[in-house]
Amino acid sequence: MCLTRRERASVRSCGSLARMVSWGPDDIPDLDGKVAVVTGANSGLGFEVARRLAAKGARVLLACRNTDKAKVAAERLGAPAEVVELDLASLASVGRAAGEIAQRTDRLHILVNNAGLMAVDFSLTEDGFETQIGVNHLGHFALTGRLAGLLASTPGSRVVNVSSMAHRNGVLRLDDLMWRNRRYSRWGAYSQSKLANLLFTFEADRRFASAGVATQVLAAHPGFTRTDLGVEGSGISNAVIRSVSRVPGMGQSTAMGALPLLRAATDPGASGAEYYGPKWMFAGPPVLEVPSRRARDTSSAEALWDVSEKLTGVRYPS
Repeated sequence: MCLTRRERASVRSCGSLARMVSWGPDDIPDLDGKVAVVTGANSGLGFEVARRLAAKGARVLLACRNTDKAKVAAERLGAPAEVVELDLASLASVGRAAGEIAQRTDRLHILVNNAGLMAVDFSLTEDGFETQIGVNHLGHFALTGRLAGLLASTPGSRVVNVSSMAHRNGVLRLDDLMWRNRRYSRWGAYSQSKLANLLFTFEADRRFASAGVATQVLAAHPGFTRTDLGVEGSGISNAVIRSVSRVPGMGQSTAMGALPLLRAATDPGASGAEYYGPKWMFAGPPVLEVPSRRARDTSSAEALWDVSEKLTGVRYPS
């Protein structure tokens, strides 16, 4: 499928500039008075994103499953930060977290859907979803939907969904999204979930725009960044990742890996339905990317949206 007219215009207008201009932390604008929610913010990329947003004056809510670790992370930020308990493997927890966020603030400028799992052993979430699609996509789909009213009422709000280079290998199987009728593949499930993140991004941005809502939805990926993703699990690939993660100099730092996420969340020149990643895919400063053809398939995006609403029971406001 070809790029949409909006995507072509976006790439023409700022794509070449995004590739020419080096963008860094100093380019994050003043965020005083802004409110941000970052999922999985107790470590890794999420913590780095939260740290940079807080350093620019944003009020940051760390939405994390492990609240003890999140409280330690909040103290490390060196700026006012709050902790919200969020387990994306539980729709009930997602609902409680969204309710708590709405009680704490009447506006939400930035939502970074960062938390995720990679290449884990087969398991099911509390609601019976294959864990990677359940946490990486369905949990964030439900959270964003629960916060949609708050986002819509906040001028200039943005949602950033964190995808991966692996989305290019992803194949969406709506007839067997939970891997019940085929042999489970830890990487196949991961790639499918990261493809789902992008399909959700573009469909959400389209629906918000069609409804006259100013909220923009973007996506980003960190390239090859040193985090604790992929170390869990009993597969050979998990063992390789554990070994490689201990090798000095392998992969980008989280400070670099977080830049595409931060650019998508804060760059005044960024627009909805854009996708940011490292300049050389694996590493480098953040630039505008064109995602895979499958990620831009509107019929798949619409079908995934319908399935996601049915599975989560979350209906976005019209």
